[in-house]
Amino acid sequence: MSTIRPFRAVRPKKEYAAEVASKPYDVLSSDEARVEAKGNDHSFLHVVKSEIDLSPDVDHYDMKVYEKARDNFNSMIKKGILFQDEKPMLYIYSQTMVGRTQYGIMGCASIEEYEQNKIKKHELTRKDKEDDRCRHVEITNANTGVVFLTYRDHDGVNRAVFHWIRNNRPEYSFIAPDGIKHDVWPITDDKVINEIVKCFKEIPELYIADGHHRSASAYRVGAKKRSENPKHKGDEEYNFFLATFFPASHLMIMDYNRLVKDLNGMNSDQFMAALSKSFDVCPANSASPKEAKNFGMYLDGKWYTLKSKQGSYKVDDPINSLDVAILQNNLLKPILGINDPRTDNRIDFVGGIRGTKELENRVNSGKCKVAFTMFPTTVAELMNVADAGLIMPPKSTWFEPKLRDGLLVHLLS
Repeated sequence: MSTIRPFRAVRPKKEYAAEVASKPYDVLSSDEARVEAKGNDHSFLHVVKSEIDLSPDVDHYDMKVYEKARDNFNSMIKKGILFQDEKPMLYIYSQTMVGRTQYGIMGCASIEEYEQNKIKKHELTRKDKEDDRCRHVEITNANTGVVFLTYRDHDGVNRAVFHWIRNNRPEYSFIAPDGIKHDVWPITDDKVINEIVKCFKEIPELYIADGHHRSASAYRVGAKKRSENPKHKGDEEYNFFLATFFPASHLMIMDYNRLVKDLNGMNSDQFMAALSKSFDVCPANSASPKEAKNFGMYLDGKWYTLKSKQGSYKVDDPINSLDVAILQNNLLKPILGINDPRTDNRIDFVGGIRGTKELENRVNSGKCKVAFTMFPTTVAELMNVADAGLIMPPKSTWFEPKLRDGLLVHLLS
């Protein structure tokens, strides 16, 4: 049984939607956010990356940053850029990238189900990042960022979604500067909302696809408010957090590639010889692997394919059979000496949306010595790991397109 709860969204007036919608806080550096928001006072980056409105020497975790976020958010409401819907609703949110569209429902998920692990995780979180989002949620009194949830397809939900979009025009419809089209339909009919809520009660579990820090911080803030409220009933808004619920069949996971700064004291010939224990190495015409358990490698201006040798990994292990684990266990750790990719500053990660030219440029410039391209992790692999109560290796998944912040915001009271 899963909960999807209607809510009274704070959202932009129709004429401001394209200006307000911003990329998530965690895909842009502060400098990139300053450039992206330049000349656009309505950009929601002024809320989710509010340090862009302060001096660059202000620490990003300074209380001034969170207070600025609150002030900017309240100012957008006061000026009439944002408004709050009069009644709780669900909202259909679609994104179209290179001719492919994914349809999700924006609503609220339950912190109680998060606590009970009915909302399943597959990544570890960092306390400093959790603390940052907790302060942001508490001081703005809002979930300004969206958690990306997925579930195994349900025919009833699919029917309700597609029936609504066939018979109603989207309230927001725009193409962002990156070429991705965004459409939002408020579901105004209580009967349809109740049918969707009922269908979700038949869905046994939800999975966090992206947004582990956002969901963890929403849970922590909600649990704190729950403990501090002597009249707590369970239906208060702080018991729920903003999410977009996508059926698994709609999702696209892209490759999440690796760059390493040096060869751990080896020259290229020694490194290539060391690879032969676990991989068959052959020259390649293309940068990206065509199938799982294979990897692309860019070294000394040339692309190679690394084919994992039979017996070099555990086929039935939900973690160690993942491509990211095979590369880590058979190459990055034993050969290049990268024991912990979370903390080692010799390794960097590049989402597939940036393309392989980014990898070539970084190696050709001398900033890195070798690059590896990955075959994308599948949604089924993600669910298998979460179902087993395990944690995926770091930087296993890169979802595209990214959800936009600012289109819908959930107030905690």
